[in-house]
Amino acid sequence: MSYQPLAPLLHVCEQVNCFCFFLLCSLSCSFSFCCCHCSNNNKLCGGIPELHLSRCNSKTSSTTSVKLKIAIIVVMLGVALVFTCPLVLWFTKKRQQHPRTICEENWLLQLSYQSILRATNGFSTQNLVGAGSFGSVYKGILEESGEVIAVKVFHLLHSGASRSFLAECEALKNIRHRNLVKVLSAISGIDRKGNDFKALAYEFMENGSLEDWLYPSTSMNEPETMRNLNFIQRVNVAVDVAHALEYLHHRCETPIIHCDLKPSNILLDEEMVGHISDFGLAKILSGDELNYSANESSSLGLRGTIGYAPPEYGMGSELSTNGVVYSYGILLLAMLTGKRPTNERFKEGLSLHNFVKAALPNRVVEIIDPILLQESVRGGTVAGITLNENNLGNDEYLQCLNSIFKIGLTCSAESPSERMDMSDVVTKLCSIKDKLLRPTRLYRGIRTAYDAKPTVAGI
Repeated sequence: MSYQPLAPLLHVCEQVNCFCFFLLCSLSCSFSFCCCHCSNNNKLCGGIPELHLSRCNSKTSSTTSVKLKIAIIVVMLGVALVFTCPLVLWFTKKRQQHPRTICEENWLLQLSYQSILRATNGFSTQNLVGAGSFGSVYKGILEESGEVIAVKVFHLLHSGASRSFLAECEALKNIRHRNLVKVLSAISGIDRKGNDFKALAYEFMENGSLEDWLYPSTSMNEPETMRNLNFIQRVNVAVDVAHALEYLHHRCETPIIHCDLKPSNILLDEEMVGHISDFGLAKILSGDELNYSANESSSLGLRGTIGYAPPEYGMGSELSTNGVVYSYGILLLAMLTGKRPTNERFKEGLSLHNFVKAALPNRVVEIIDPILLQESVRGGTVAGITLNENNLGNDEYLQCLNSIFKIGLTCSAESPSERMDMSDVVTKLCSIKDKLLRPTRLYRGIRTAYDAKPTVAGI
């Protein structure tokens, strides 16, 4: 209870839920007092000093406000988790059960992770037929159709493997040619361990790679003679590869550069037809890149394999179809000499290109693959050729050899501007092939593709 001046305490008392129960006023009302009683509002605090109320506890009010905010935040987070967790679990489970197929409308088969897992017997090492920088290749048999396929599983922990997968999908999804390996499906998703998974399914090539035939490895179960290619077969494969490159360079909507042409990327089917494979380093040229300058630097770095990559790539030049022509020229020389471009004898300025160039035209027999000289036909060696025979330059067989060697040398010229176009290569090789396939004693004596099938299939 307190005594205060009357004005304006009557109004104040009413505002604070108190009442004035005693008024004292002088005769002239020059002054007055009011007795305010606040017993019915014990929790009242603060206010003007004249009310003599207790001071408010600001700390308690602040603490209550913070607790209220925390409670609101916790409730909101809880509600968000309740709705989010089921969605995350649903999407994760769906990806595990149904890894998606990239660009499904463009592939010939719709395969899932589970189907290729069963086809390869859980990616068994017994089904492993090859391995590269970015992945391993397995042989598989589809349960539904019994079709034999090859499955390339990408090693996604390796740098560049994902880019290789995307590059191959982009390069192969819309192109079709009898001399390009056929991609049946692409799978991208999650494997049974919850890790990212990417794979490509190809048609299976019964006779493995050209590498296996040019440089056969002997074993107890596979005599070396079973993996030798005769001359006509080598010419046929060279023509097959030339047709494929001509298609990629001139008959696609935009030119496609393979970037890694070499014997291990040339696959042979059951009829010994050559197919270019492994487009993991391929590049699709845009319209602006068609007119490239050899002096322009490239941020892509060196692409390809040592010995087959053109020299200008090592100096930072842009990727080009001329670079692929160089690789093809080296491939052609390797096919006829049986020597790798990285052979130990090629050092101190000597290369496969210079080795062949120095032998033409009169010493071609000295550089040809010895297996071709030993090729058995009726009555002796191929076309009667031996190392001691004179006047070899007039033989039609050697004339064809010289012509093919010259194509290889022109394609592998150091200057990109001096190299042949693949259209011209196809024309010249087909002409040489027609000469060899004339009904002569040479043609009648050469084995067919079916006479040299291997005992072990590969890709």
